[in-house]
Amino acid sequence: MAEPQPSSVHEGATTGAEIDENEATSNIPKSAEDRATAAAMSSLDTRGAEEESVAPSKQLDSEALGKAMKNLNVSGGAAPAKATGGAAATAPPAEKKKAVKVDQADVTLLTEQLSLAKPKATELLKAHDGDAVRAMRAFVTAA
Repeated sequence: MAEPQPSSVHEGATTGAEIDENEATSNIPKSAEDRATAAAMSSLDTRGAEEESVAPSKQLDSEALGKAMKNLNVSGGAAPAKATGGAAATAPPAEKKKAVKVDQADVTLLTEQLSLAKPKATELLKAHDGDAVRAMRAFVTAA
């Protein structure tokens, strides 16, 4: 048999709501970027909660996502990238690569001594103007 409960305890009552409220206030984002991200995510959450009773619509979901993405500034201070050229706008400009002639003996030396693949050894040599000694020093100090 079950033991009698104190009068302050009610059947089915939980303190989960009180814990959730305390966690929500203690997890307030400190930076502006974090606050913007949290606001964008909460707008998606509230939109989803309102539409649970109604049949879901992909157009409404995409609108909510679009609004959240506009509010979210990922680039750290710069204006958000446009949807048509977002990937190209955020990529750093391609550096002009110098035409460096790499000796195959140097490539073989790096592959054998540093256990590198030939393309990686060639890339390392090109980055150091074809100088095998500088390439090996850079590889060893980076590791």
